[in-house]
Amino acid sequence: MAIRIKSRGGESVEQMMKRFKKLCEKEGLTKDIKRKEFYEKPSERRRRAMRKAVNRRIRIETMPARPARPPR
Repeated sequence: MAIRIKSRGGESVEQMMKRFKKLCEKEGLTKDIKRKEFYEKPSERRRRAMRKAVNRRIRIETMPARPARPPR
């Protein structure tokens, strides 16, 4: 999967780099590179996933219920 950027009329190199970085962020490429920067043991990966799931569950359970919208 390659990200390609074509120069727009009158666009500077800095603007092209900004668009490229934004596309990389949108695709999740930078996050993936940071995650793969160092080796992570499978047990550590599972442990991290379990912590993330527990935190997500706690956050969902402690969120106050949204009040219903009044009819218009």
